[in-house]
Amino acid sequence: MSFNINNGGVTYNKRQRTENDEDFKVGHGANGVEELRRKRQSEPSPPNHVLLLTVFNPVYPITVDVLHTICTQHGKVLRIVIFKKNGVQAMVEFDSLESATRAKEALNSADIYSGCCTLKIDYAKPEKLNVHKNDSDSWDYTVTTEGKDMMDGRNGRPQPLLQKPHFGGRPQPYNFGYERFEDGGFPPYPEGGFGDAGFNRGGGGGGGAHMVGGGNGGVPLMKDPPQNGGMGRPGVGGLVGMAPYQGGGGPNGSVMMVYGLDAKRHNTDSVFNIMCLYGNVMRVKFLKSKEGTAMVQMSDAVSVERCIMHLNNVQVGDNKLQVAFSKQAFLSEVTNPFPLFDKTPSFKDYSNNKNNRFLNVAQASKNRIQPPSKILHFFNTPPNVQDRTINDVFHTYDVAKPVSIKLFPSKSERSSSGLLEFATIAEAVQAIMACNHAAVDGEGTKFPFTMKLCFSSSRNISSGWLDEMQQKDSKMHESK
Repeated sequence: MSFNINNGGVTYNKRQRTENDEDFKVGHGANGVEELRRKRQSEPSPPNHVLLLTVFNPVYPITVDVLHTICTQHGKVLRIVIFKKNGVQAMVEFDSLESATRAKEALNSADIYSGCCTLKIDYAKPEKLNVHKNDSDSWDYTVTTEGKDMMDGRNGRPQPLLQKPHFGGRPQPYNFGYERFEDGGFPPYPEGGFGDAGFNRGGGGGGGAHMVGGGNGGVPLMKDPPQNGGMGRPGVGGLVGMAPYQGGGGPNGSVMMVYGLDAKRHNTDSVFNIMCLYGNVMRVKFLKSKEGTAMVQMSDAVSVERCIMHLNNVQVGDNKLQVAFSKQAFLSEVTNPFPLFDKTPSFKDYSNNKNNRFLNVAQASKNRIQPPSKILHFFNTPPNVQDRTINDVFHTYDVAKPVSIKLFPSKSERSSSGLLEFATIAEAVQAIMACNHAAVDGEGTKFPFTMKLCFSSSRNISSGWLDEMQQKDSKMHESK
């Protein structure tokens, strides 16, 4: 119903509002517009042969080969595109709606690896994916390359990350430079599919993302994550020191704020070098608006807690480090980071860095998780390395040299190790930030050694040397 209103000679045609007029209530006014917008955003996409996969708590690398392996069990996969702007997400295009539906029902809420890499699957809006190049983040399995069909698996590309997409055997280690497995697939699964897996993404204090119940008792999609340069192979219950995803950041998140850095000395590698002693470092980002401040994403909240426990209020040069939880759940990738004082980028991704020290159970068990001290343990240096060579490294990086160096008797011709004593704890911390993972040339070696440093529990270098010898002797007797 409408009626005319005359106002100063201008006639308006006005529609009368009624209480039953839902279109008027929803479609007019700021609140109505917002309600309509929220309604549209909350509506799920209709069934489609393209799926949107969101990976929560992506502790291990997610590549097209990983996704192809878990998806190809449910139908023919045509294309995969992974994007990491806001966490880790991917779109997988199947050959039919039936295949996509099977995959969605079987994989939604499942863990790719035990206790992490949890999938949330929705129907995507695009009906076809555009793949511009074939690499670890995108792949078109329908086109040919070098005259060979990609679908037959014999296309001349490097060995896939998972050699056999069916579940049988155990995965072998791979090197991150090549991102491939040498052999094997994964153990077989019990019959009956994946069942109804529960999914928990609670905020502060909430449980981690994991599978519960289900037809297979909550078995992860992949028994073992990649080893050596991947993110390791955990034992039962997941990687040592890895906490499940605690959604929403806050006191249970895996991102921390680091204040008190020297803007004229420290870069992303400096931050990585000290934080990697307490957990796997995923990403480091310096803030342009707050000089000397960085955000660090670790692999889990436990690692952040270790960093706070051991590094908060530690003196470094003229500053004190302040370390605290961030409210952010994760660090997004920065495509154009601003340059730091040394022209290195202010953002760096370390998730694939082989110098992370908690990549598998065996490696994690060897770590010396200690608070900062004047005594440092060094290892992986050239055999028969000289004191002068070690001092030259610290001189090159413009940090204080150790006041004392003690080499352990070498029982291997492959490398050497020992203890370093600095005048103060602040100098020792600065030395780790600058020289951890520094290259050390060895006589007669083709490639330099990567010197690794960590804090020692020894109070002085003499007692530390004796403790090391006793520990090595006891380990030798245990292995006999």
